[in-house]
Amino acid sequence: MKIRFASALLLSVIILASCNETKDDQAEKIAALEEKIAALEGGNTAVNPDLAQTTTNADPSTLGAFQFSEMEYDFGTINEGKVVEKVFNFTNNGQAPLVISNITASCGCTSPDWTKTPVKPGEKGYVKVVFDSKAKSGAQSPTVTIQANTNPSVTRLSLKGTVTSSGSAQAGPVIR
Repeated sequence: MKIRFASALLLSVIILASCNETKDDQAEKIAALEEKIAALEGGNTAVNPDLAQTTTNADPSTLGAFQFSEMEYDFGTINEGKVVEKVFNFTNNGQAPLVISNITASCGCTSPDWTKTPVKPGEKGYVKVVFDSKAKSGAQSPTVTIQANTNPSVTRLSLKGTVTSSGSAQAGPVIR
């Protein structure tokens, strides 16, 4: 019902807006709109735009698959300035060599390193995450985003913990 009302309203607006056009142009536009309305009313609600891209499922034989023993590491409470390193080990449980194309960190305080060569099915690789707590305080949760030939193509690893201030900075004026 909504489609019919919207279609009728659209048709009326186009007819009123095109008063300056010739009757032949109007007739062609009306005919095209009537075809679209008929297709919608006929249950064909999927209208494919001319430039639509088609998607196909990836062939599993071309994909690697991460199997991490853990995807989040809690480093607990540390003092400001301490550097935390965590190596996330994984196994490729896919049918093809796993290739990590890129890893990005959520902030400048975090830097990743990883297995740069393809990891064959059944073999192991690593993603090393280094978090520098310099100039950080309070709850922290840096992440790294991995792009690879997996499904899904993006995997996220995270660290979490609390950084306590070193106490070297004083608030307010210094009274001597």
